[in-house]
Amino acid sequence: MVNSVMEKIKGGLVVSCQALEDEPLHSAFIMSKMALAAVQGGAVGIRANTAKDIRAIQSEVDVPIIGIYKKDYADSDVFITPTLKEVREICETGVGIVAMDATTRKRPHNEDLKEILSAIRKEFPNTLFMADTGSIEDVYYADSLGFDLIGTTLYGYTEETANKNISDHDFSHLKEVLKSTKRPVIAEGKIDSPSKARQVLTLGCYAVVVGGAVTRPQEITTRFTNEIQKIQEERGK
Repeated sequence: MVNSVMEKIKGGLVVSCQALEDEPLHSAFIMSKMALAAVQGGAVGIRANTAKDIRAIQSEVDVPIIGIYKKDYADSDVFITPTLKEVREICETGVGIVAMDATTRKRPHNEDLKEILSAIRKEFPNTLFMADTGSIEDVYYADSLGFDLIGTTLYGYTEETANKNISDHDFSHLKEVLKSTKRPVIAEGKIDSPSKARQVLTLGCYAVVVGGAVTRPQEITTRFTNEIQKIQEERGK
């Protein structure tokens, strides 16, 4: 099963279908249809948030799913599948891959990532685990813990990397990640155009995850309206 999951996503596009509680499309039903549309468009996999959304998506499509559970805790900035409880809940859905924050930051309740990974592997030996990293230090850390895949998901989203983009300086961060690990690298985070998706695969990434550029209409609309606003501002000069 593990090899089958990896083979199915190799060299392809994984679409992140997520809508948080404060977003207009927040609905397991809507996300399942978003996933169906993505697969019909050629996506080889889906990244989804919460067991409820995952199960709805599983009823619509038969492609590998990278499952996560976003949850905020008051004592930590870690929110992507942050504790053993969330990791276990996502594993129980039967997804092929479970992703979790693999930064070196303090986790909720002072849980230890090494202990989480060790415990969950015993319970779900056939599940693959993906490390969502933000820095090269995170990549080395995740590699040392034995994660199956390395993701660049949090580059640009941590305090250390705020406002950075995966394509900055000709994808210099991604190139360094690829040199720093022999594990499959999943490019994810601010990949907002087909050309960027193509380039990260050309550089050697195993697969690419695209989210907001496909599945968040408010973000897509904002990109258009920002450009239109520039015209209006120029005309007003």
